[in-house]
Amino acid sequence: MIGNLQALVQRELWEHRSIFVTPVAIAVVLSLLTVLALVSAAAFGSHVDLAVLTASNIGELEKRAALMAFLSMPTMVFAIGSWILIVFYSLDTLYAERKNKSILFWRSLPLTETETVLSKLITALFVIPVVSLAIAAITHIVLLILASFWIMSVGADAGHLIWSSVPLFDIWLGTFIVAIAMVLWLSPFVGWFLFVSAFARRSPFLIATMGIILLPIVEKIVLPTSFFGAAIWERTFRPPLADLDFVKFMDDDLHVEMTPDLVSMVSAIDIQGFVSSPSLWAGMVVCGLFTTAAIYVRRYRDDS
Repeated sequence: MIGNLQALVQRELWEHRSIFVTPVAIAVVLSLLTVLALVSAAAFGSHVDLAVLTASNIGELEKRAALMAFLSMPTMVFAIGSWILIVFYSLDTLYAERKNKSILFWRSLPLTETETVLSKLITALFVIPVVSLAIAAITHIVLLILASFWIMSVGADAGHLIWSSVPLFDIWLGTFIVAIAMVLWLSPFVGWFLFVSAFARRSPFLIATMGIILLPIVEKIVLPTSFFGAAIWERTFRPPLADLDFVKFMDDDLHVEMTPDLVSMVSAIDIQGFVSSPSLWAGMVVCGLFTTAAIYVRRYRDDS
């Protein structure tokens, strides 16, 4: 089964080129915007030069915080792009096979419906985030190189200001942990999207969205409770992770209380609290139920 899953995941990568194209497009846009920003900054001339030279005298922790803030924005863009990609992939992957009748070809192979659907779940929960993170890491290096050329152009030492201080490993490891934690936390939605993709005859995005919106409304009308509404809200906006507020690194008064843990993503993440959260495991059970339902529907209602 593992060999079949590996082959099926490779097939998903081959058929869904957007898994690679989307993060690469984001990387290109971010790089161009960075070049534009650096060129625009050069218009301020001596004021910018003085600011860069003055930055050479700030403390090590302050430099780490500034570099984390510099890389946090592209990281967030990749995270948002990755989630959008996961949503549309999950909604389209089973639906498209029924629509173009390619399900008939794949059913002629010695593969089970369970293996097929699980390969799509693995692709959504793990492959897409990992691909996006890999391209994000390359983008981080490109952006730092661009910033280095700009810093050297004003006569400052890029090695001292950037490369001796940037916590790349901490950023990458922290981003990886947060990315995997978030897709696991949001896995009930992914399971729901796969289920909708398995049975929808048209407009899977509309059906999936309306289902999420109408469920708490119907609950409120039929029952005097708001359990599902609260669960959806918490699942969407309140993951049990540390509040990684990179904006605070820009606070002018932050140097007073700067500590090594404060400028470390890994230290800020409460991994134990996340893994021990009952809501996490309950959500994964819900994802499993939706995935099982998607397997059942695909097996008996392929519309072929």
